[in-house]
Amino acid sequence: MGCAGLARLHGLFAAYKPPGLNWKHLRDTVELQLLKGLNARKPPAPEQRVRFLLGPVEGSEEKELTLTATSVPTLTNHPLVCGPAFTSLKVGVGHRLDVQASGVLVLGVGHGCSLLTDMYNAHLTKDYTVRGLLGKATDDFCEDGRLVEKTTYDHVTREKLDRILALIQGSHQKALVTYSNLDLQTQEAYEMAVRGSVRPMNKSPMLVTGIRCLHFAPPEFLLEVRCMHETQKQLRRLVHEIGLELKTTAVCSQVRRTRDGFFTLDDALLRTHWDLYSIQDAIQAAAPRVAAELEKNLRQGLGTQHCPAWQWDSEEPSSASKGWTAGGAAGG
Repeated sequence: MGCAGLARLHGLFAAYKPPGLNWKHLRDTVELQLLKGLNARKPPAPEQRVRFLLGPVEGSEEKELTLTATSVPTLTNHPLVCGPAFTSLKVGVGHRLDVQASGVLVLGVGHGCSLLTDMYNAHLTKDYTVRGLLGKATDDFCEDGRLVEKTTYDHVTREKLDRILALIQGSHQKALVTYSNLDLQTQEAYEMAVRGSVRPMNKSPMLVTGIRCLHFAPPEFLLEVRCMHETQKQLRRLVHEIGLELKTTAVCSQVRRTRDGFFTLDDALLRTHWDLYSIQDAIQAAAPRVAAELEKNLRQGLGTQHCPAWQWDSEEPSSASKGWTAGGAAGG
């Protein structure tokens, strides 16, 4: 298993982060489970070496001793002597989710950590379902935050909400064009707009490329948001601002990421599947799609923009500071 199992771990996969769990804890748990799987393999048979052992002469009545050549096992590489073969792995995290949020979290293992950077530079959109609650405002825009204000919401209708969402989407689409630095008079810009592939190639505020209401039953409502360069706090603030536009207040009760780039909920491994074999299978299954999508998106971006050096913000890919380590020796 050893080296073969390690070779199948290089790549990207998605895990489902439940609410209330810190992304660092998820990463550490995945690393621990992978190490357990790698070190649980049956150790190879120990090497044999010839030793000359002192013993009595066979058939002799006198107490004479002689040296006899004997094959004995070498225990210098036994796990009980030198410790586990693998002590740490390089596990990186892509676009993070805060403690309250849940959903798709992309992780990279080994050489896959460099793919996280490529995925970040491709400026792929992400999908969220955001649940709101009308009639109150809190200090942190969360349902369980400190209550600041309570308001009525009887005047709010589905039509009014849809109208506000259309205005938000329109203003963000204009901002998207502005930050993309495209010349709108060119055929290339027109074709990119038709494909829906216009995206900024530099830092920008949160950009909403699509937003709609999935469910409306006051005081609750459920939104589907497609965006980029966002944080979960900004999505909660968006719910608050929607409440203000509706002449009332609103708080966010749930933020759930349903897609991160080309990884969806169907790809995300539940906590019961954070083990070596499930993660290996997920990495191998996603590898062709990851390569094709990254090549397509990065080529598309480089064809229209010059990508500058990046200064990572709060959404940067994050990886463990340790490299691959086997037998206590740091790897590259």
